[in-house]
Amino acid sequence: MPDFSLEDEARGLGHAVVCGIDEAGRGPWAGPVVASAVILDKGRLSAVLVAELDDSKKLRPGKREALFERLLAEARIGVGRADVAEIDDLNILGATMLAMARAVEALPLRPDLALVDGNREPDLSCPARCVVRGDSLSLSIAAASIAAKVTRDRIMAGLAGDFPGYGWERNAGYGTREHQAALERLGVTPQHRRRFAPIRRLLEPQDMGA
Repeated sequence: MPDFSLEDEARGLGHAVVCGIDEAGRGPWAGPVVASAVILDKGRLSAVLVAELDDSKKLRPGKREALFERLLAEARIGVGRADVAEIDDLNILGATMLAMARAVEALPLRPDLALVDGNREPDLSCPARCVVRGDSLSLSIAAASIAAKVTRDRIMAGLAGDFPGYGWERNAGYGTREHQAALERLGVTPQHRRRFAPIRRLLEPQDMGA
């Protein structure tokens, strides 16, 4: 379970304000990539939140939603996103780094250090430390993973209303059987990532001589 060890270590080195950063949506075939930066203040957190925060992938959707509502009340949260055009222009890694930078800029105060999930350091307006499997180690990163995931799921549910039939309210744009079947039936939308191989193949002209 994640705890405050990394945050305490950073504060011991003089970094008074520490945020955790994580993203959601690197793998889907459609929709934006979303990142969140979260600053947790031990003195403001409820015991329930400290006890239940975890990597968003380990939590049921209902639990993620409930924890996100608690985070909105008890934490400082910044959210950044990169849309499909930026993903196609920069590639998914570059777009993810951009979303992380935007998440930090959206925070109400500037952190002294960012703990970033993964092994790639984004170009931030503050120093950063990469933490592999950080969402299982740091409470701040775990909180960011929940904020990013819930925010992106809500975005995809909204896009499902604009582009019905793909099941984005259930699959969040991932390449499920439902999504694959809808692509064959309905075609590619403006929210599909054209750089991604399954979408690119659908857009390639068919070889009439085959």
